[in-house]
Amino acid sequence: MNIHIKHTDTELIHRLCKVSSSLFQSGLFGIFYGSISARLSKENFLINRKDALLDSMDLDSFMLLHDKEDYRWKEASLDSYIHASIYRNFLDAQFVICAYTPFASAYSLKRTSLIPNDYLGYKVLGKQCPILDSKDYDTLYERVDTDIVRYFKTHKSNFVIIKGFGIYAYGRDLNAVVKLIATAEHSCKISLFSESINELYTDESQFEV
Repeated sequence: MNIHIKHTDTELIHRLCKVSSSLFQSGLFGIFYGSISARLSKENFLINRKDALLDSMDLDSFMLLHDKEDYRWKEASLDSYIHASIYRNFLDAQFVICAYTPFASAYSLKRTSLIPNDYLGYKVLGKQCPILDSKDYDTLYERVDTDIVRYFKTHKSNFVIIKGFGIYAYGRDLNAVVKLIATAEHSCKISLFSESINELYTDESQFEV
């Protein structure tokens, strides 16, 4: 029995496990890469452990953390302080997900904004979504919590693509948060495929016999 979640709603944890498995199957989570959390109160939230297998989580895969860091944080996801920062700054944040999305990460390396070319992306995400510059990877984790919160406040958005990193999203409804991440990843995938096809057909010499 996980003593750290002794009095926690097990139904909520099972739901987080199910969503985590879906994110893994969709390629939005790696086995060890990604994080998912849920706010329980103003000062407490649930988050996966740092050694949790994200494709097959259970009750023992989660930690209950207080807003102020203590010994339990050592066992929790390395993203815990970022989730905590989002919960502190946005009262409507009931769920937070960090997804290490391959297509969004690849798309972000040479671009400053996501401009959805597909209908779903356009309707869900809007005309343009600025990409947060990760700048120096060596110092990224020292400032990313502040950078993400600043981005959300400046752009009045509840999701962000971070250059070469992935996607952070939050919201009141867990399914809506997943939808945001999946839609952004799909839009990046469509755009990358479209560019590859255009490049393929630009050079007509390849079709000469």
